[in-house]
Amino acid sequence: MLAEEYDVFLIDLDGVIYIGNRLLPGSKETIEKLRNCGKKVYFLTNDPRFLRQELCERLSYLGINASQEDFITSGWATANYLVQHAIQEVYVIGTESLKKEILNQGIKVVEQGDCQGVVVGYSENATFYEVQQAVRYIEKGAKFIATNDDKSFPSADGRCVATGAIVQAVQVSCEQRPIIIGKPYSHMFHMALKNVACNNRVVMIGDSPDTDILGAHQYGINAILMEEKQFCYPVKCDYRYPNAKIKNLMDLFSPNRSSLCGNSPDFPWPDTIEPGVAAVLFNEQDQIFLVKRVDNGLWGLPSGHVEIAETVAEAISRELCEETGLIVTAEKLVGVYSDPVTQVFSYPSGKITHFITLCFLCRIRGGELQVDRKEISEAAFFDIGQLPSNMMVMHPRWLSDALAHLDLAFIR
Repeated sequence: MLAEEYDVFLIDLDGVIYIGNRLLPGSKETIEKLRNCGKKVYFLTNDPRFLRQELCERLSYLGINASQEDFITSGWATANYLVQHAIQEVYVIGTESLKKEILNQGIKVVEQGDCQGVVVGYSENATFYEVQQAVRYIEKGAKFIATNDDKSFPSADGRCVATGAIVQAVQVSCEQRPIIIGKPYSHMFHMALKNVACNNRVVMIGDSPDTDILGAHQYGINAILMEEKQFCYPVKCDYRYPNAKIKNLMDLFSPNRSSLCGNSPDFPWPDTIEPGVAAVLFNEQDQIFLVKRVDNGLWGLPSGHVEIAETVAEAISRELCEETGLIVTAEKLVGVYSDPVTQVFSYPSGKITHFITLCFLCRIRGGELQVDRKEISEAAFFDIGQLPSNMMVMHPRWLSDALAHLDLAFIR
């Protein structure tokens, strides 16, 4: 049974323990039984509206005994993040309880004047004025921090709009990406497990593949989904697949339930999937054109993004002209590449992107080699048999594919 497979249980609240003010079947009995079996239980919630003590009182009202230390909320985790990063004054969009959670950590909550950070949480009474204030502070240099980015949460009357809607309003306006504290990001898991022995077997139980399951797997622990609805993802290594599914918490003690062991993918989970292009260029001496990128210090084929309303041919011409000064045209498709192990990239901003890249044989039509030093540190032509050793891992494959379809007439 699942209960015997783990020592520590991280359990979501909304949709797992309760919905609104209604305790879900089996919740009380399961928590008691887990504790009687010597299991440790923590409650992890992305809901930033309440103090931990308020949630403690709420569970007590519903018949579940708990102490304040059993709760890790996105609001409390955010307050701790502020302390760890020496952010002493913040502007807050959120409930009075969220503001109090931050004040309890010795951080000043400001309405006017300067601040070092902007915290976006959730409040049913949030206004566009507050969004505008947040944007202005961020544009002046305040760090943009979101308690979580959930799009919705369950209630007795159906799903309700959540923090993510407010976060998106700020993000679209200031054109900056926030630091997100709640699940599926690592901060809350780290806080929950910082005092747990490393040999303890840990599992997350939640009702959301996109936060609970994804977050647990990104952190390296197993995850159980409490949901009857079937989820189907395109590949077996999708982080959102749970190790087990249950209908309610009492299923943890069912003799017919067990976890599936899964191997973690060899790449971080991307935030976005974007189209990219790459160019294979030869000179008249049959040498290949390579560039050395500033961001990673590796040599590779010239490559870049496809912008909105741009064809791939236009993207190649634009990228090469901007970065190298060469005027080129795309002549022949080499291949379309999407391997996530080699094409998922993490940027300094924290964004992780999976590129689907179209690689083309291209012809130089003119221009003068002039490197854009912001993107490229060096550019040169190399003999095929003497390529630099520090090349981007996927580019030799692309070059090999290009050579397999190349004839001398193309180069000449």
